[in-house]
Amino acid sequence: MVKIDVDVEKCTGCGNCVDVCPAGVYELREGKSVAVNVDACLLCRACETQCPNNAITITE
Repeated sequence: MVKIDVDVEKCTGCGNCVDVCPAGVYELREGKSVAVNVDACLLCRACETQCPNNAITITE
């Protein structure tokens, strides 16, 4: 089971995760990233590597 944690204190709402996620896991809500479709996560970790603030952590 995949767990995606978005640290709202670090997230600036830049949208990089939304743009790079091939599975459409993320949406921006109220200026922050939210993982709305965790079950679709492909574990490619593009969101983790492209987040400039290291706000996203994926665990299996």
